[in-house]
Amino acid sequence: MNIKLSIVVPCYNEARNIPLILDRFAQVIQRQDVEVVLVNNGSTDASAEVLQQLLPAYPFARTVLVPINQGYGFGILSGLKACRGEFIGWTHADMQTDPKDVIRALEIIEKENNPQTTMVKGLRKKRPFSDAFFTVGMSVFESLYLGKALWDINAQPNIFHRTFFANWPQAPHDFSLDLFVLYQARKNNLRVIRFPVLFKARLHGHSSWNTGLKSKWKFIKRTLEFSTKLKKNL
Repeated sequence: MNIKLSIVVPCYNEARNIPLILDRFAQVIQRQDVEVVLVNNGSTDASAEVLQQLLPAYPFARTVLVPINQGYGFGILSGLKACRGEFIGWTHADMQTDPKDVIRALEIIEKENNPQTTMVKGLRKKRPFSDAFFTVGMSVFESLYLGKALWDINAQPNIFHRTFFANWPQAPHDFSLDLFVLYQARKNNLRVIRFPVLFKARLHGHSSWNTGLKSKWKFIKRTLEFSTKLKKNL
């Protein structure tokens, strides 16, 4: 059977969330042409053992191993290279957005007249004020600096046709990947469809970057550096 959608889920020390996300995908996937590619992105917890134990019970899921963590973006790119679907993309393993949003995104892009030139991306709702304020500030800056509409850059899920992925030049290996992909979509005149997703608190574990003001400053610094590189290549 041909795979319609391959969705990548990068997992870095998500041993406690992996059972939850697999169970939720099992509830919402009501078709045979969707696969879930869980990337063990250099985890140092029990993620490998959990995946080995659970995956046989979920025929729609498989795993890709990145032995040593080389960044959020590297894990996603490794998963995308292994995808078999006509449409590909990713969402997070932290359960802050519902895996059902992935199916909603697929249904949206399948209804498009030109799905090969369409990208579907979530738009986060009901976030903590401080996080929402931070996102607005970054969105305004990036949109003005790069001259493209770049709003809620890190929202999930992201779904697009595999031909879009084939044309990415030197994609970054860190958290700048979300900015890079949305920018490339705008630059290549893809129709970008945003749909609302409820953003919930993390159940288990902790964010690898959003741990306070210091981590936000590091994120801002890396993003500004990458934005400068993007602008030089315009």
